[in-house]
Amino acid sequence: MISGILGRKVLFIGGARSGKSSLAQQRVEEASPKRVYLATGVVTDQEMAERIALHRRRRSENWETFEVPFGFQEVEDRDFSGCGVLLDCVTFLVSNLLLRDKEPEEVFMRVTEELEVLFRKQSREGFFLALVSNEVGCGVVPENFLGRQFRDLQGKVNQWLAQKADEVFLVVAGVPWKLK
Repeated sequence: MISGILGRKVLFIGGARSGKSSLAQQRVEEASPKRVYLATGVVTDQEMAERIALHRRRRSENWETFEVPFGFQEVEDRDFSGCGVLLDCVTFLVSNLLLRDKEPEEVFMRVTEELEVLFRKQSREGFFLALVSNEVGCGVVPENFLGRQFRDLQGKVNQWLAQKADEVFLVVAGVPWKLK
């Protein structure tokens, strides 16, 4: 266990397949032998099923996994004291809520409220929290309105998260660059 890491929030942000999830998982494994995985991905097709299976295979059996595609109310009463907690990923939380609720400003409020639930829980219980999120604003401008709404919303959520985090790493080609 890394001394002084419990109670900290660390954001790993980067593009798809940049290595951010692997680095965040490694950091959680260093933080505590007690590990919690908060999964926001939902199986929507075969490719997504394969992505989720890959993430599962990378974790050892001593991880406790909770599926939380729309928020953290269902884990609010679970005790994560002294754990390393990995939220993978904020991007799916945002997209799940946007596809369900449609209105970006309402989704932003809902996402930040849900994350605040997790942050308050962390303040009470003192666990290490690694958050994974995609940087979606560096690529091609989406061709459709929903894609542009999502890109803008995700950028706004990432800015909010970066302000709340103790540390922020931009991950490029598996290399973490410390931004904060």
